[in-house]
Amino acid sequence: MDLHFGDSKPTDEERAAVDALLGPPESSWEGADRSDADLRWARGGREARDRRDLLLPGLHAINDRIGWISEGALDYLCRRLTVPPAEAYGVATFYAMFSVEPRPATVLHVCTDLACAAAGASELCAGIEARLGLGSGVSVERSPCLGLCERAPAALAVKAGDPVRTAVSAPATVPGAVLAASAPESAPEEPPAALAVPQAGGDGLILLRRVGVVDPASLDDYRAHGGYGALRRAFELGPAGVIREVTDSGLVGRGGAAFPTGRKWQATASQPDHPHYVVCNADESEPGTFKDRVLMEGDPYALVEAMTIAAYAVGAHKGYVYLRGEYPRALHRLEHALAQARARGLLGDDILGQGYAFDIEIRRGAGAYICGEETALFNSIEGYRGEPRSKPPFPVEKGLFGKPTVENNVETLVNVLPVLTMGAPAYAAIGTAKSTGPKLFCVSGSVDRPGIYELPFGATLGELLERAGVREGLRAVLLGGAAGGFVRADELDIPLTFEGTREAGTTLGSGVVMAFDDTVPLPRLLLRIAEFFRDESCGQCVPCRVGTVRQEEALHRIVERTGAAAADDIALLREVGRAMRDASICGLGQTAWNAVESAIDRLGAYE
Repeated sequence: MDLHFGDSKPTDEERAAVDALLGPPESSWEGADRSDADLRWARGGREARDRRDLLLPGLHAINDRIGWISEGALDYLCRRLTVPPAEAYGVATFYAMFSVEPRPATVLHVCTDLACAAAGASELCAGIEARLGLGSGVSVERSPCLGLCERAPAALAVKAGDPVRTAVSAPATVPGAVLAASAPESAPEEPPAALAVPQAGGDGLILLRRVGVVDPASLDDYRAHGGYGALRRAFELGPAGVIREVTDSGLVGRGGAAFPTGRKWQATASQPDHPHYVVCNADESEPGTFKDRVLMEGDPYALVEAMTIAAYAVGAHKGYVYLRGEYPRALHRLEHALAQARARGLLGDDILGQGYAFDIEIRRGAGAYICGEETALFNSIEGYRGEPRSKPPFPVEKGLFGKPTVENNVETLVNVLPVLTMGAPAYAAIGTAKSTGPKLFCVSGSVDRPGIYELPFGATLGELLERAGVREGLRAVLLGGAAGGFVRADELDIPLTFEGTREAGTTLGSGVVMAFDDTVPLPRLLLRIAEFFRDESCGQCVPCRVGTVRQEEALHRIVERTGAAAADDIALLREVGRAMRDASICGLGQTAWNAVESAIDRLGAYE
């Protein structure tokens, strides 16, 4: 281990930010202002390695307080954690929300991804930059999807300090975004999460039935509307009984892979190695996806209860929520929910008097789409670059900290509550034989009522778009987000199930349904998708690192050329796409060509 520190020193403010997280240093080795006598000893071995996972929170602490991470601050954090500065620098530069170069204390992230691009994000950015001008003390950064697609275009202002302040402007206007950046404490409050649910308060809802009905800050209100009934049933069934119910329900993962949840839980529970962990993947960074944000903002206790059930079933006593760094309101709602649950005996050493111990810790991401991949997420929590691991071994055998781990996203976990309260047979009767239960769909783009819709599996794409009020002139629908595929306007009878979309030659993914009318320039849209994958590739494997760049270059050339030259580049795109699909380590590279391929083959994008 090369612990080569530089001569740069942290400022008092930077030191205070780190010490607020880690406590005061205990020796000169860690940077304490004491005599050099205690340099003869230092923490090491297992004790030092056990602190490595505090690297990401430490980087957040500095970035939140100062606005960027200086060499002196990074060195001080590394001394405290006994992490080589070169490795910490590699981690700090991995995430888009961190900066290792000086920048203003206020950063305004303006989304330029698919839904926002179609809603005029380019004009919005130009207007904001013209209004603020030079020397404004605000850094305007073009950002990938902020998860606010139902209110596109969107902007997020982050003002460093103690405490850090954030403000959202969505739908963003130039005056609104400038106000959010200049005075986030004076910006208008975000609308309630229920406004993202056009069906809120309606009959027949299962996953969304509490959103807009209960106070998301009130544990009593949650319990009055059926909260913690599922956990009580779980204690009655026992761990094996819970897993049997989840298995019999047919519940599969809602993140896109559609792996049977009961099998994953059973495989983890049966591992002799301990401890076991439960990880909630709340890093929904797929462009067009915002369902998990709405659940966390509108019904946060449901996630806490569902994670507790999952942990009880697999024998875990510690859980982590890996939360998108771009979700400040979800962070506050979850922090409050966890504190209330601990105070009321619903987390801690003796949950509901059953002698079962479990607690949850929130870890914030910092702007890296790849961390939605489960093993990259584990590396990120552990304090390493968020790069995927090769499989096998699989997470159920060696996951977080090398121990058996269950990883599910928010929607999958929240589905466990009706499985237990309704019973597996009743839950399995919803939807189709192979895709059971209700599904959440994120609808945005050229529709009158964008938002989260809950429908049983098996409803058609046309039925969903009719509910959302699809506009005239519909040209294409993107299913599954940037990693998904386009379908034509005459293919709206596709059933929204995993098997139905596969048979139609596309994918359901995580439930993104993005409609585009004939006013949206398709070549520009495809370029934005290519730019997204180029930026978000972690660079670990050659097919993805090189292929995403070559894909973007070819698309630029196709826009500028016609005839035989364009045909040559389309042939090159197909070759590069096959290489990425066949040889990339993880799903990012394997799906980076999907949307472009479908636009060429189904929509005739460059004819």
